Amino acid sequence: MMSPYSPGNVPGPGCTADPSEVTLPGCSCRSHQCSIETCSCLQSHGQAYASNGRLLGVNTPDANHCTPVFECNALCPCSDTCSNRVVQGGLRLALQVSSTDGRGWGVRTRQRIPRGTFVCEYAGEVIGFEEARRRQLAQGCEENNYIIAVREHGGTAAVVETFVDPTTVGNVGRFLNHSCLPNLFMVPVRVHSAVPRLALFAGRDIDALEELTFDYSGGYRNQTPGQMPVTQTPGQMPVTQTDQASRTVRRKVCHCGANNCEKFLPLDASILN
Repeated sequence: MMSPYSPGNVPGPGCTADPSEVTLPGCSCRSHQCSIETCSCLQSHGQAYASNGRLLGVNTPDANHCTPVFECNALCPCSDTCSNRVVQGGLRLALQVSSTDGRGWGVRTRQRIPRGTFVCEYAGEVIGFEEARRRQLAQGCEENNYIIAVREHGGTAAVVETFVDPTTVGNVGRFLNHSCLPNLFMVPVRVHSAVPRLALFAGRDIDALEELTFDYSGGYRNQTPGQMPVTQTPGQMPVTQTDQASRTVRRKVCHCGANNCEKFLPLDASILN
């Protein structure tokens, strides 16, 4: 049975802040377009987007794609066409959920996507750490784990954790498959709330009809498949021990087909410990 569709995050068990509540301050710009010279949002957090709405810094090989982004919000008087309003505009591309060869459902694009373009959110229930741990430990070996854990490290050694689970409610992002050589990467984007939206951007130019993928561990390698070295991994399936009733969580085999494939899907062991 298909899960209920939601274009954005919804609060779940253990969520301490409503993702839809406006809690961030706004700018006082009186023009339709904000500029770094006058906009307090851009001055406080930096300019993340070019005038065409594409994420800046993607073209550099060593770009830090995990830098959080702060957009203008509901308290800002600038217009909806402001270049600092991208993710909040929602899905604007023609995407298609379709069956894949040996990897269940997947998502492909029906149009060309330039590098740096916002593609979609990974939306679902925002849950707490204990709930994320409980759900992951309750899963059977053949069940899919959709929980994404994002950790943001602040300058004062503070760590902000966000857990999103689209298993029971979510959007098209839940159908995206993992790849060890993906064409999308994830960035935490804050709009109205301190709870980040997990936004997926194109890491390279993507052709029409290509399958869209991202690395479930949050990594991104900005190379083409021919540039990646082939790695060897033992064929035996590892088992991670947890402290709950000696339960074992078996890592699932990765079928992405990339020549740098790690052979197994990423496992967030910190949730299990």
